Amino acid sequence: MLQLRTMLNPADNCGAKKFMIIGVSHRIGKYATVGDVVMAVVEGADPNGIVADKEKLKILIVRTKKEIKRRDGTYLRFDDNAAVAIDKNGMPRGTRILGPIAREVKEIGYTKIASLAREVV
Repeated sequence: MLQLRTMLNPADNCGAKKFMIIGVSHRIGKYATVGDVVMAVVEGADPNGIVADKEKLKILIVRTKKEIKRRDGTYLRFDDNAAVAIDKNGMPRGTRILGPIAREVKEIGYTKIASLAREVV
């Protein structure tokens, strides 16, 4: 359950140090969770990275500290809140995905992100 001004770790190699959520769609509701696309701003960026500091972009949430319930009754939670920077077509802006991602990301339709990840939980 992520809301406005929540800080997230980048789960890719786009060059950002942190993301801060600045917009959650009213279709999603007040809180965003795994698999939601939200607007964010880059907080601190590598000068040689793909994204620039204070750049507004869309991110896909791939990990949350708050547990999510699956249809089979199991719960899944991670150690951090993390997201991947995506472009207008839903493709990742980085070339590598770091750490595990939730299976829900692949089920929603982001198969490119799931294939780049080492582990899909």
